[in-house]
Amino acid sequence: MRIECDSKALQWFKSELGVNSGDAIRFFVKYGGESVVQPGFSLGISLEPPKNVVAAAEIDGITLFVRDEDAWYFDGKNLSITQVADDVEYMVV
Repeated sequence: MRIECDSKALQWFKSELGVNSGDAIRFFVKYGGESVVQPGFSLGISLEPPKNVVAAAEIDGITLFVRDEDAWYFDGKNLSITQVADDVEYMVV
């Protein structure tokens, strides 16, 4: 599994979440929401240190990661993060 994030989405995280070099963003599974990957579940984000990492990417000093307990959601696919309008979009491809 790979995590990819375009530069505009990374800038969105910096401006909206206040993340800086040295920070980490976790992508986790939450109950509810819409998803074509796993019906009834969606992705959430939180700022926390990496732990039990199954996939990670470091971009501009910011670590983006998924814990091993959430790997089932991705079913062996990759996470792609892009900016769309004034928000970010998470695609599992």
